[in-house]
Amino acid sequence: MTLSRRLAAELLCTALLLAIVIGSGIMGERLAQGNDAIALLGNTIATGAGLVVLIHMFGPVSGAHLNPAVTLAMLLRRDIAGRTAAAYVVAQGIGAILGVWAAHAMFAEPIWQVSSKLRAGPSQGLSEFVATFGLIGTIIGTQRWRPDFTPVAVGLYITAAYWFTASTSFANPAVTVARSLSDTFAGIAPVSAPLFIVAQLAGAVAAVAFFGWLYRQDRPA
Repeated sequence: MTLSRRLAAELLCTALLLAIVIGSGIMGERLAQGNDAIALLGNTIATGAGLVVLIHMFGPVSGAHLNPAVTLAMLLRRDIAGRTAAAYVVAQGIGAILGVWAAHAMFAEPIWQVSSKLRAGPSQGLSEFVATFGLIGTIIGTQRWRPDFTPVAVGLYITAAYWFTASTSFANPAVTVARSLSDTFAGIAPVSAPLFIVAQLAGAVAAVAFFGWLYRQDRPA
């Protein structure tokens, strides 16, 4: 695949992911009538299901990273060149913002928004570290042993992580930045975003180191 097609895939794939995340959050909040658990459940199911489909659709073109933390992990594993990785991150960021704006437009919300939802504190940072560590581990592990299962595994992991992490598992710097531009159910205040991004990148680096060691094949004595 040419680089231009790979970048187009990353941009569109990430845009669709954010449209799913933000749109399902808005729909869930409107229909749940104040019940946040029901709203989160709707948000969770849509996101997990959407990830499975998107990775199947765009994986053959670009690998369907959808996530600068995943791209960083692939760079550290030497599965992608530095310049290509940088271009991926730019495409993901642009796509994420476009996806948020598309969701706003579909639900007749103001296009330009800034979130006021604070997600602060050490527990939130730890949650994002754990969420991203597990996501990268899921990708590395399934790619090593069951590559055909990766799309389903990623969707299932994120579905679970929405509920077992205090942060509801953003696990994605591009998603974090884009969600700061939506003052809806799935938003995050811009002041909270740096902690999330640092924790996500740290989780990705730690996962590459640990799972690289765990799955390393030692030479026979």
